[in-house]
Amino acid sequence: MSWLIAGSVPKADFPLTWGKYRLRDNVLDIDGMGVNVARGTPALMAVAAVCAEVLGMEAPEALLAGDVGTGDGSRALYKHLAENVERAAGNGVTFHYLLPDIYWHNQVLWGLEGLSTTPLLVADAGYMYAAKMSGFAGHYDLFTPDAGEMAFLADETAPHPFYTRGFLLQEEDRVPELIRLAYAGENAARYLLVKGKRDYIVAGGKIIAEVEAPDVPAMEPIGGTGDSLTGLVTALLASGMEMAKACRTAALANRYLGLFSHPSPAHGIADLLPFLPKALERALEETGG
Repeated sequence: MSWLIAGSVPKADFPLTWGKYRLRDNVLDIDGMGVNVARGTPALMAVAAVCAEVLGMEAPEALLAGDVGTGDGSRALYKHLAENVERAAGNGVTFHYLLPDIYWHNQVLWGLEGLSTTPLLVADAGYMYAAKMSGFAGHYDLFTPDAGEMAFLADETAPHPFYTRGFLLQEEDRVPELIRLAYAGENAARYLLVKGKRDYIVAGGKIIAEVEAPDVPAMEPIGGTGDSLTGLVTALLASGMEMAKACRTAALANRYLGLFSHPSPAHGIADLLPFLPKALERALEETGG
């Protein structure tokens, strides 16, 4: 199964890079370039790599660009992918931290949909914002928002999550209502994996599963735990697992990761990786994976 992860690295001098990557001593090695595992797309990639090893398959490929908020690296990545879309032909693409750009988002989406077989399309973070803002959210197979981002998807007029009240207040008790509003406004993917104190798996606007245990509050202040969940579901989908099952398994595994690692706020994703195989295996046992 082939899969591509597309995202940015918070380094201005990191060149546009596309290739296989490996995880060694908490450093991602892609085409001779080293990236430390912290949060964001590198955290997603590291988790996907560890999970791929557990699942007995190769890690996905990655398409990365350095971007420190100017958008130059993100636009270069969009353009390169749009012009080389045939190379992304495979089972799926996970889009992550990229500065939203509607023009280039549309070029990439239309290119992917022009392939003989459209890959599964997963979007999180900045790319999910672009997908919603473009009006083509329904063309995606999976979004992985948190509660605040869910408020953004539910708001037909907000240009960015910072302009939605829910993003600031994290109104998790409103998530079912926000899900309904997002689908009513055609601003959601076919499936949603909503991250929070309670995780929701949603298909076509209907909540089909909820995951709330184990509950490990110490995971909440650790940056990158949302990225780890997206990395988990990426690897499971790349293995060929059905969407709803992959979402539930990923949600469980991310929670077991917290349970087994006994984290503190001082921990980062790199500190949790040694506990990931056990967490994924436990989740697979629970879901019959």
